[in-house]
Amino acid sequence: MTETNTTSRREGIPLGRIAGIPVILAYSWFVIAAFTVIAYGPVLLDRNPVLGAGAYWVAFAYAVLLLISVLVHELAHALTAKLYSWPTQKIVLNLWGGHTQFENFTATPGRSVLVALAGPAANFVLAGGAWLVLTSADLGGVADILTNIFMWANLLIGIFNVLPGLPLDGGRLVESAVWKATGSQAKGTVAAGWAGRIIVVALGFWFLVRPLLAGEPPEFSLLMITILVGGFLWMGASASIQQGTMRGRLHLVSAAALAVPAVGIPGTATVADILRLSPAGTPSVVVCGPDGRPQGVVDPGALAAVPANAAWSTPATAVSYALGAGAYVPEWSKGQELIQYLAQLEGREYAVVDHLGRVTGLLGQNAVVAAMTGKGVRPNRYPQGQNR
Repeated sequence: MTETNTTSRREGIPLGRIAGIPVILAYSWFVIAAFTVIAYGPVLLDRNPVLGAGAYWVAFAYAVLLLISVLVHELAHALTAKLYSWPTQKIVLNLWGGHTQFENFTATPGRSVLVALAGPAANFVLAGGAWLVLTSADLGGVADILTNIFMWANLLIGIFNVLPGLPLDGGRLVESAVWKATGSQAKGTVAAGWAGRIIVVALGFWFLVRPLLAGEPPEFSLLMITILVGGFLWMGASASIQQGTMRGRLHLVSAAALAVPAVGIPGTATVADILRLSPAGTPSVVVCGPDGRPQGVVDPGALAAVPANAAWSTPATAVSYALGAGAYVPEWSKGQELIQYLAQLEGREYAVVDHLGRVTGLLGQNAVVAAMTGKGVRPNRYPQGQNR
């Protein structure tokens, strides 16, 4: 089994590919399916006693119809994105509905809106199709119940998703409007995230606070749905605000600006060579392999422990720890390009090299995180494992 398939199975049940896009049913979907059966089954039985125990199977069919509606919604996103050559990694159907995960792509305000609104548009089309069936045919029985459910479910999914706040699709309208006005996608994302939080507050007031003020406590199922949906939306809105804030700081992420000074030495060098190049322990010392590529970093603690009379006979590799495979970056790397590259590397430190491949600095992961989050953490001036 390939690594990709193994990862997919950990995330859920692979359902195959549609238009070349992997579709995964997350295990969490079974939670919402069970909730639907438990909450909606008794309601169906009360309204249609003739169904008997079959009411619970109809409730399960309702959960499956919701799943299909979400799948069509996400496919609309993915297929519209394909028109603009945005590579789609996968579609995941889960407890909260589903999401389409894209790989790296270049967006514009207009295209972002079109891709986002394709999902709700697909649900409105499904709702319209179900309405035509209901008005043109006398279905009766279970078929009539499920078609009605399908129509209303898609109508509500469509309306809900066009609400103007992230993580809902309508939030892309707010994001794109601010993006277009300011020229900053980051500011648009933050604004849409705050709009999403406002929507959560509004939903909480309408479905929970308003009934309580009127002396009508909400039903348990409505209470649970409001809390779950509100919690999901709040987390998504908060994540959008954080993402937008970090994106707005990408211009501060620069290998040359964030790295501490460092020099490179060949792997054949000795401790005496290190002391000659860096007598006070600064700058940092990077050990390079036979091909000249950075392979390790000298540990000042191990270096200080070498007796003076053994400095010429102790190799530099004996007082260094290994860098991750390929853990070096050009000093001109910056922004999103640098972040994406570092995300593929192992370890927490990376050598910085110039156009000639010479080591000029040592970049710590915490310095990059500090630049992105604005937390004020200083660049890593101590090698991994060194006490501060």
